[in-house]
Amino acid sequence: MRILLANPRGFCAGVDRAIDIVERALENFGAPVHVRHEVVHNKHVVDGLRARGAVFVEELDEVPDGATVIFSAHGVSKAVEDEAKRRALTVFDATCPLVTKVHMEVRRFAREGREVLLIGHHGHPEVEGTLGRFDASFGGRIHLVQSAEDARQIVVHDPEKLAFVTQTTLSVDDTADIIAVLKDRFPALSSPRKEDICYATQNRQDAVKELLRHCDVLIVVGSATSSNSNRLVDLRREWFEGRRAVGVTAGASAPDVLVREVVARLQEWGGELPQEIAGREEHVVFGLPRELRRPADAK
Repeated sequence: MRILLANPRGFCAGVDRAIDIVERALENFGAPVHVRHEVVHNKHVVDGLRARGAVFVEELDEVPDGATVIFSAHGVSKAVEDEAKRRALTVFDATCPLVTKVHMEVRRFAREGREVLLIGHHGHPEVEGTLGRFDASFGGRIHLVQSAEDARQIVVHDPEKLAFVTQTTLSVDDTADIIAVLKDRFPALSSPRKEDICYATQNRQDAVKELLRHCDVLIVVGSATSSNSNRLVDLRREWFEGRRAVGVTAGASAPDVLVREVVARLQEWGGELPQEIAGREEHVVFGLPRELRRPADAK
């Protein structure tokens, strides 16, 4: 059985940056360092940081006054940001810059008095943060749209003053279907200046489509809470009986060590040495907060 690896797969620049921020805060300030929500959606990563002294909390009322707190890669609402300032918390913001871009679009549309349709998953931390960036004082409103059916049923106040944004980690194809419905219903719908679904999500979905041309079973490595990974894969030997090729990929929040462990198990079951499928190279790097940079970072 051939083992084929998707390319690209695994960590994206936003995840790398978020993990680096937590690690450097622990180095500079010592434990404990509080992190609001899982810094990225991967149990392996979170457990490793917890072992080094990171304390993961759901809300800021669990963080002592004056402590150091890190906002996760998924971003936070304006209310959370304001509460941290009020309580004099030392904040390092690990929000992915591509999520921050969506926050800025929401604020701009709000200032224009528009209604905004946010395409995303209810309850996801990124969606909660983005909803909390909309300022209704300018007269607009924000609505969550989760599906094409939602798009067909949504009722808006003024179709001529309507805009949409999206969660950054959605299915590219599913989102295109939703947007098509919205644009058909609301021809004046304003769109972001640049697509919101992030480069890493797009690249990993394209890599899977290419991988599926070469294999007859696919493994996705990731966590159940990860919008990138969809679900945690528990390997079962019977999945691979009689298969000629297995494809392996990983969500943007899944570390490569987990991929290596999956490949090792597949090799125990008769898999060949893994081969990497040709794909799009990624060279994106997001900078760290100035207070956490080392001299070598400038090189």
